[in-house]
Amino acid sequence: MGGSKMDIKTNVSAGKITPLKMALLGLAAAGVVLVPIVFQGMGQIFLVRIMAVIGLYVMLALGLNIVVGYAGLLDLGYIAFYAMGAYVGVLSADLISRVAPVLAPYSYFISLPIAALAAAATGLALGTPVLRLRGDYLAIVTLGFGEIVRIIITNDIGGLTNGAAGLPRAGQMIPSPFGLDWLKDHATFQALGLDFSFSNNLYWYFIIVLLCCLTVFVIRRLNDSRLGRSWVAMREDEVAAASVGINITVAKLWAFSLGALWGGVAGVTFANFQQFVSPESFTFMESVFIVCIIVLGGMGSIPGAILGAIIIQGVPELIRALANSGILKLSPEQASLIGNYRFLVFGLLMVIMMAYRPQGFLPSKRRAMELRPEDEKILAEENQSLYDTEHQTETSDHDL
Repeated sequence: MGGSKMDIKTNVSAGKITPLKMALLGLAAAGVVLVPIVFQGMGQIFLVRIMAVIGLYVMLALGLNIVVGYAGLLDLGYIAFYAMGAYVGVLSADLISRVAPVLAPYSYFISLPIAALAAAATGLALGTPVLRLRGDYLAIVTLGFGEIVRIIITNDIGGLTNGAAGLPRAGQMIPSPFGLDWLKDHATFQALGLDFSFSNNLYWYFIIVLLCCLTVFVIRRLNDSRLGRSWVAMREDEVAAASVGINITVAKLWAFSLGALWGGVAGVTFANFQQFVSPESFTFMESVFIVCIIVLGGMGSIPGAILGAIIIQGVPELIRALANSGILKLSPEQASLIGNYRFLVFGLLMVIMMAYRPQGFLPSKRRAMELRPEDEKILAEENQSLYDTEHQTETSDHDL
C-alpha cells in the first residue's frame, strides 16, 4: 500500500510552474483579453455574449467544486444559491437606487457583497440540518432544497420576487453600472479592418473574467490551507478525519457556505448582465449542468471546470447562435432541435467518461491517481491484500 501512496504524493508535489506553463498561461491570458475585442470589432456580438455566459458557468462550477470536488458532498440543489444571489442582488440594487439615487450607478458593486453573504447564509441554512447525511441521501435533500427555493420565487411568497413575471417589475429597470456609459461613448476605434465600439456584453464579460480570476485565486489558497486539507481528508474518510482531530461539522458548514457564496456572486452578476431575472433560469436541470461540468472536466480541478464549462455550455450555445445567425445553413426546425439534442450528448458523454476516464478530462493530480492509478499492479496488490484481510476476519469470526 505504501507504494501507491508514495506515487500519489510524488506526482501531486511535482506540479510546479515551468517556463512552458508560464508561456501557455500568458497566451491564454492574452486570448481571454483580445479575442472578445476582435469579435466585437467584427460585429459578432453573440460570440462575446457566449463567452460571458461561459464565464458565469465557470464561476458556478468552481463554487460547486468546493462542495463536490474538495469536500466530497454531492449537492444537486446548487442552483438555489445562484437564484438567491440573483434575486437579493436585484432587490438590494433597487432599494439602493430608490433610497440614494446618487448611488444608482454603483448599485451592482454595493449589492455584490450583499448577495454573496445572503447566498452564504442560505448555504449555512442548508448545511446545518444535513450534517449527518452523505451520498444519495444528501443528494436527495439538496435536490429538494433547490426545488423549494424555485417554488418560493415562482409563487412570490412574501411579495418580493414578483412570481413568474420576474424582476425588475414593469416600469422599473436595473441601473446601468458605473463606467459603462462612458466606455460606450469613448472606447471606439477603427484599425486592421475592425470597427470597434464598446458594448454592454463586453463590459460584463470583463467583469465576469475578473470575478473568475478572483474565484480561482481564493480557491487555490483554500486548497493549500488547513481547511482545504481538512476537506480532502473528510472526502476520503470522515471517520479517519474525525479521529485525527478534524471538526467534521465545521468543515462541512464551511464547504456549504463558501460554495454558496460564489453561487451568489454569479447570480447577482447574471441578473445585471441579463437585465432581468425569472424563476425559469433556476430549474433543476441547471444544477445538473453544473454537476456535469465538474464531472466531465475533473472534480477538484480548476482547469477542468473551465474546460467543462466550454464543452457543456459553450459549444451548444455556439452552435445554436451560429444556426440562428444564418452562418450555418440550417432550417428553423433543425436550429430549434439543437438545444434538445444536447441532453442526449450529455448522457452519452457521461457514460463514456465513467467507462473510460472516470477522473474527467483535466482532473487534479490527486483525484487522477485515486481513480486511475498509473501502476495497475500496485492497485491489484492492494485489492488482493484487502480481500485477504476481510476473508481472514470473516474466517476468524466463523471460528469463534
